[in-house]
Amino acid sequence: MEGSGFRVVFEKGGVYLHTSARKHQDADSLIAGVIRVVEKDSDVLLHWAPVEEAGDPTQILFSKKDPSRGEPSTSEEEPTFDPGFEPDWAVISTVRPRFHHSEPRRGAEPSSPRGSWAFSVSLGELKSIRRSKPGLSWAYLVLVTQAGGSLPALHFHRGGTRALLRVLSRYLLLASSPQDSRLYLVFPHDSSALSNSFHHLQLFDQDSSNVVSRFLQDPYSTTFSSFSRVTNFFRGALQPHPEGASLDLPQLPDDEPEPGFEVISCVELGPRPTVERAPPVTEEEWTHHVGPEGRLQQVPELKSRIFSGGLSPGLRREAWKFLLGYLSWEGSSEEHKAHVRKKTDEYFRMKLQWKSVSPEQERRNSLLHGYRSLIERDVSRTDRTNKFYEGPENPGLGLLTDILLTYCMYHFDLGYVQGMSDLLSPILFVVQNEVDAFWCFCGFMELVHGNFEESQETMKRQLGQLLLLLRVLDQPLCDFLDSQDSGSLCFCFRWLLIWFKREFPFPDVLRLWEVLWTGLPGPNLHLLVACAILDMERDTLMLSGFGSNEILKHINELTMKLSVEDVLMRAEALYRQLTACPELPHNVQEVLGLVRPAEPGSPSPPVSPMSLSPTRAPPPADAPQPDSSLEILPEEEDGPDA
Repeated sequence: MEGSGFRVVFEKGGVYLHTSARKHQDADSLIAGVIRVVEKDSDVLLHWAPVEEAGDPTQILFSKKDPSRGEPSTSEEEPTFDPGFEPDWAVISTVRPRFHHSEPRRGAEPSSPRGSWAFSVSLGELKSIRRSKPGLSWAYLVLVTQAGGSLPALHFHRGGTRALLRVLSRYLLLASSPQDSRLYLVFPHDSSALSNSFHHLQLFDQDSSNVVSRFLQDPYSTTFSSFSRVTNFFRGALQPHPEGASLDLPQLPDDEPEPGFEVISCVELGPRPTVERAPPVTEEEWTHHVGPEGRLQQVPELKSRIFSGGLSPGLRREAWKFLLGYLSWEGSSEEHKAHVRKKTDEYFRMKLQWKSVSPEQERRNSLLHGYRSLIERDVSRTDRTNKFYEGPENPGLGLLTDILLTYCMYHFDLGYVQGMSDLLSPILFVVQNEVDAFWCFCGFMELVHGNFEESQETMKRQLGQLLLLLRVLDQPLCDFLDSQDSGSLCFCFRWLLIWFKREFPFPDVLRLWEVLWTGLPGPNLHLLVACAILDMERDTLMLSGFGSNEILKHINELTMKLSVEDVLMRAEALYRQLTACPELPHNVQEVLGLVRPAEPGSPSPPVSPMSLSPTRAPPPADAPQPDSSLEILPEEEDGPDA
């Protein structure tokens, strides 16, 4: 339903207000109405309006409470009720909240006695939602605002609490309160809960390079030292995510299993598709994409081929320059030559900045001296078993050092952090040119520089996103890891920090990175690679009786034992399985790049046009899976009046 400036995305009739605290309501104390979720401009409103007694029941009031009318009496009369009945939550609060303006009125005028009960509230102002306890004649919900007042309790005489909560979960995160199983805390779709939890735990209160260093060298012991305080971190910080909760609520035997509701976060994934890897792109195939003036043609098709098969070794030296943004996919051969000349001059000007510093000057420049010492120490132990870097006087080591020191001149704010040498080494090995390797490295760092920032905010976010994906894909595995105090997934820190550089053999790292650099099928394939590894080790972890110590030890011992092709096939299969889900939660869609993330301060996530299509029942288990996951409105559950 649409109107001028607003769109109704959910509507449910048979939603009553009970104006008496007595258990058995009389006709005068019941106000029938309709609850709606309305998108209006950049806001999303929850709107309830009564059905006019003498009018068409389909005509819904869109009016705020008439300010000229007096408030209900605030004198409290002692109600009579049976034990177990909850008048404090089940009837209208005597403290009326301040309601927002509503849409143009339809139906009854605001002077109507029942029309005065209509209310509308922005979802961004909700603080919590309380559900009724099992065993009542019908379910109700009480919504509490950030200001502390509660809205009138909504009694669903014809069911529909689940459907409403599912719609709300598109715009909000609902977390079960640890103190009260019937109270759900409301959070916006952002990472504030995650960031705040990290802040309060002071998880990364040490120098970031020190934390990174210890994780790179010994993730096993570092997990127990630096991360000993995060046993329950993600369990609490990420609990608000809709797909992360797990509720065990009683169900009634009748057709409409109200009160109580099923897990609004439960995502029913279809079967996992089979994925086959393609052969690598050959030099001959690449040549077919080179058109007049040396411009590459059919670039999306070429990227897709690189994603599905990687590159042949002889092609990498040229193709990596495009994948890492050093050369433009649209440029001609002459334009590329001019660009390389310009970037070569720029590189050596930056290199001269630190090369011209005398030893005496450097002694008074603690920052440069510190960078040089750290770089030389790291370079001396980077990929020394690779023939390109082996030997005490290997010139490749000097090139690594020069490029990393020049990067400190290029990015003063970030400088050098341990782990960067791991990212540069394969690039220099492939392109075998100092200048080209530097600018390709800069392109790679554009993707991952946040991993090395002192605040570690990017790493926190990625660990949270990884857990989010894993909870959707395999809730039992997450529960098992939680039960063994390993639910924080901190053993994945090194994986994400340097993109699995130390987990795969060197040739496999080259294949993995070029696939990830395509940006296909979405921006966070590396998170699905992590999920794929955990999925491959699922049975070993869960059936071997591992405790937290053994889990971390086992993960650490996977180094150099994984097949990159198997992992990539599984990661792509996981992606297809997720995107085939018609009710994939919005925050998961954001991680997969299916929708744009909500703008900071936005009261609600953007809504896909498909989400406004009519609701439908889920397809049978054996039905073909849809190609899109953008239709995220809940399926019909309560009949035609839902």
